[in-house]
Amino acid sequence: MPRPAERAERRLTGPAPSWVAAAGAVLDARLESDVDRPLVVALSGGGDSMALLRLTAAWARRRGRKLLAVTVDHGLNPDSARWNALAEQAARAVGADWELLRWTGPKPASGLPAAARRARHRLLADAARLAGARVILMAHTADDAAEGAWMQAEGSTLGRLRAWAPSPAWPEGRGLMLLRPLLAARRTELRDWLVAAGCDWIEDPANADPRFARARARRALAADGSPATSTEAPAGPARGVLVVEDDQVLVARDASTRALAAALVCAGGGDRPPRRDRLAVLLSRLRAGEAFVAILAGARLEADQACIRICREAGELRRGGAAPLPLPPHAETVWDGRWLVRVDEPGWSVAAADGRMARLSDADRAALKSLPAGLRAARPVLIRNDPPATVLAGKGGKAQALVGERLARALDRMTHESDRDAVFHGAASRKHLFSADIMNEGPPPRPGEPRRA
Repeated sequence: MPRPAERAERRLTGPAPSWVAAAGAVLDARLESDVDRPLVVALSGGGDSMALLRLTAAWARRRGRKLLAVTVDHGLNPDSARWNALAEQAARAVGADWELLRWTGPKPASGLPAAARRARHRLLADAARLAGARVILMAHTADDAAEGAWMQAEGSTLGRLRAWAPSPAWPEGRGLMLLRPLLAARRTELRDWLVAAGCDWIEDPANADPRFARARARRALAADGSPATSTEAPAGPARGVLVVEDDQVLVARDASTRALAAALVCAGGGDRPPRRDRLAVLLSRLRAGEAFVAILAGARLEADQACIRICREAGELRRGGAAPLPLPPHAETVWDGRWLVRVDEPGWSVAAADGRMARLSDADRAALKSLPAGLRAARPVLIRNDPPATVLAGKGGKAQALVGERLARALDRMTHESDRDAVFHGAASRKHLFSADIMNEGPPPRPGEPRRA
């Protein structure tokens, strides 16, 4: 006897719509088969995500993959309990596991859609990492891409939708990719397909609320009558990143807009791209051959005749009042969005070298001074109170820069789920900056000595 998931799939008769084949090709191109690792599907209960769930569940059965559907309750609609129940029922019916996560705490009076989007991505990333997944599937369509373009034309800073992109949650989304296999499909096509299969879905009234830009975009595009034909907004070339050295990025003066924006965000450790107008000014000055220093997106750009260097701006750390971050032993901790730090003993914290350089050993100070001046103050140091110690890296502890890994994903150096360790071409490490042993403050590691994280 066929399982419930198989019976549900058999309700559809006749040839599959063209978008189904296109979406299946995207899944085949990006995902692994016959591995134990689950795929995560973001399931709101709306028509788009319900169609994605059914499509992905059928693909997963054929390819030997497990599926985890994750529903995020934002706590914004009194009917959310019914929506959650419908999402759970749909997930169970196709043989997927299901998890409900809630966005708790106070909600902002303004900028609610953006805040909800950030919270949703953080929660999805947490669930995916806990489940051991590497890919989160999202149900954005050609209509979403067209609406996003309309919103950008109206001044929104919303990023362009890409079929394959790193999770925007940082650092929660480290190592996770988003896959959008439905960017060739129209919203109406998905709902027609669901109706033919006898499937229900919910309609979020917020999508028709003119207070929100997305709803205004839908109304404007519907009135215009223009078809949403764009399957994926072009990302543009990623030209001009020359090399990554730990937490600094060297770029060319002719770096593309996309590459420069990604380098600034990754070197700055943040999760929000720079404003387009400020980025345009920066690019214009680079093209003109100017020598200057600029601060943008938490990063410091130093342009001279020799090179253009992008690194963390230490002043942003000072203004943020970042206190030393306690480090749990035997666990990896992301510090300042740029470094992965691990210690094997209790009592350690990590902070910026700024204001603490005098406490370092002669060897560690010399190591710091070997760096360009703009890089030194934002480098991490480990602090211990009992007995007192301040070092670049401690006994039983190591630090690994994340800038190169993150930039590689942002600039499409990772193209498949199996590409676990994306590395930016030309990435280099200054391993000598890290003390080997804080007890005797002996010599730094030899060149080529492996760094644990």
